[in-house]
Amino acid sequence: MRSNSLLWLAIIIAVVIAARWAGRLDMPAPTPVTVEPGTPIQGHARIIDGDSLEVAGERIRLFGIDAPEGRQLCRDSNGQDYGCGREAARVLTALIKGRPVSCTMVTHDQYARDVATCVANGKDLGDAMVSAGYARDYPQHSRGRYAAAERSARQAKRGLWAGEFENPSTWRRREMR
Repeated sequence: MRSNSLLWLAIIIAVVIAARWAGRLDMPAPTPVTVEPGTPIQGHARIIDGDSLEVAGERIRLFGIDAPEGRQLCRDSNGQDYGCGREAARVLTALIKGRPVSCTMVTHDQYARDVATCVANGKDLGDAMVSAGYARDYPQHSRGRYAAAERSARQAKRGLWAGEFENPSTWRRREMR
């Protein structure tokens, strides 16, 4: 008799815990905190990919550029596939060299990410990535701010321009549905 009582008690406790847990799952997701445009953020960066980083706990997309995605492949000058998305992240890491980064918020994108211009060691990271050939000017956002850097990288066949690549936005539309 006692074992039946304990079994029922265990079942009741399990149901209560499950009900409370289910209630937590139904709670709305917290609203992301975004920084107001013009606000500076400074600190050491954690690189996410070729055009995204985290500074002082804020996830930031670099203003006006578009770099290959982490899984994106390109072809080098010999026609060999390589991980150009990973390479773009490595180039951004090398540009920063562990130094503090200073970002100024410009806007927020459609995914509620902070979009900013960022500087490390006196260099605009967006300009440096495009100049190195591992990101493209994103004219619909930059209004051509990095167009000259892209022309220079293309003419010199630096980075992505040394081989063949698919525009990162085209790759995203196809691969990240």
